[in-house]
Amino acid sequence: MAAMGSYLKKHTEALVKDVGIEPACQLTGKSKATLGRYYSDHAEHADRFMPVDAVAALEEAASYPHVTAALAELKGISLSFDENRRNTKEKGGVNSDVIALSQRFAMLMGEYQQSIQDGVITVNEAKRLLRETTQLQKVLIDMKLHLEEETGDLSS
Repeated sequence: MAAMGSYLKKHTEALVKDVGIEPACQLTGKSKATLGRYYSDHAEHADRFMPVDAVAALEEAASYPHVTAALAELKGISLSFDENRRNTKEKGGVNSDVIALSQRFAMLMGEYQQSIQDGVITVNEAKRLLRETTQLQKVLIDMKLHLEEETGDLSS
């Protein structure tokens, strides 16, 4: 449970930072201190988690559903968006997605190569790798949506 709690807290922090602390306070009606407690890794806050209604309000404003995606990953579920959230304004279909996928993967591998050079991946390096992984995941979701659109299969 401790590892799962820590994982959820890290994604809660990513969600709040994605939206911004001030807007997050306004959207949830919570103070900065309260929001901070939801993702604090201190022992006294180990059992505090953000309420679902606050998560929903923040994920509506965020660029990515960080907490929902984390919950899905913990359960072995993959998500796809029901609204179009393109990585770029370009509409080229699957061919453009393949190019974007290649570019994102190259960026991830570049980050990995830099991170592993000294044999240790630091916390900051891990955060950069996580950001690139998340961006790669977004491209894959776009590609999945395009493939479903082209095949007429919207039931995966």
